[in-house]
Amino acid sequence: MAPQKTLTPLAWALLISLGLIWGVIFPAAKIALTEVSAITIVANRTFWAALMLWGIVWLRGLPVPHTPRLWLGFAVMGILNNVLPFSLIFWAQQHIEASLASILNGSTAIFGVLVAAIFLADERLSARKLLGIVIGFLGVATVIGLEHLREFDLRSAGQLAVLGATLCYALAGVWARKTLAGVGPTVASAGMLSAAALVAVPVAWAMEGPPALALSPVTFAVLAYIAIPGTGLAYLLYYRVLGLAGSGNLMLVTLIVPPVAIVISTLGLGETLSANAILGFGMIAFGLAILDGRILRRRAIRV
Repeated sequence: MAPQKTLTPLAWALLISLGLIWGVIFPAAKIALTEVSAITIVANRTFWAALMLWGIVWLRGLPVPHTPRLWLGFAVMGILNNVLPFSLIFWAQQHIEASLASILNGSTAIFGVLVAAIFLADERLSARKLLGIVIGFLGVATVIGLEHLREFDLRSAGQLAVLGATLCYALAGVWARKTLAGVGPTVASAGMLSAAALVAVPVAWAMEGPPALALSPVTFAVLAYIAIPGTGLAYLLYYRVLGLAGSGNLMLVTLIVPPVAIVISTLGLGETLSANAILGFGMIAFGLAILDGRILRRRAIRV
C-alpha cells in the first residue's frame, strides 16, 4: 500500500476551497428548485460545465480520445457520476433540507470503500475499514431515524434518494478505475459531463419544454454557480488535490462540505436540523476518520 501523502499548505488551501464550493451547491440548488425542476438543474449543470472543460481542453491542446471503448466509459460515467446522483439529490431537496442532504451525501466515502472492496481485488476490507464503515452506517441510521421509515413518506424517500446518489458515486469510482485508466482528468471530466448532458438536456426539454428564460436573476445566478464553479472548476480542483495529496486526504472534503451547507442553509434559508442529524453527522465523521486511519496511527505512536 502506498504511504499516505502529506497535506501541504497548497493542498489544504485547494481542499478547503473545494469543500466551500461544493458546500454552497446544496443551498443554491434549494433556491433554484423554487423555479425549475431537478432535471433542469442537472441539464444546466452538466451542459455548461462540459462546455467550460472542453474550452480548457482546446486551450491546452490536450489529446481527445477517439476509441469507442473510452467513449462508452465516458457515457457510463456520465450516468453514474452525474445524471443519476445529481437528479436524486436535487429531487430529494424538494422534500428535505439542503443541510440534511449535505450530511447524508457525506457518507459517499463510506459507500466508496465498501463498493471498492466488493469489486476491486486490491481494495480489501481490513478490520479498521470495517469498523469505520459500521460506525458510518450507524451515523446514517441516526440521521434518518429508522423509526421514520415505518411511516414512509416523501421526506423518507428524499433521504433514501440521497443515499442512492452516494451509491452511484461509489459505483462510478469503480467504473473509472476499470475503464478510464490513463485518460487525463480534464478530458475525462469533459467527456463524462458531455455524455451526461446528452441525457439530461433532452429529458429536461421533454419534461418542461424549451429552456425557460422568464426566471429571476437569483435563479440564473445560482444555476450559473452550480454549473461553472460548482462543477467545472470543482472537477479541476478535485483532480489537482488528488494529485497533490492522494485519495485518502481528498476524502477529507466530505467533512468540509456539510458544515458549509449547514451554516449557509441556517443563515440564508432559515433551516434547522434535529439533534439526531447533528449526532449522526458526528458519527459519520468519526467513521470517516477511522477509514482515513491517521488518528489511529498517531495514537499508536503515542502509546
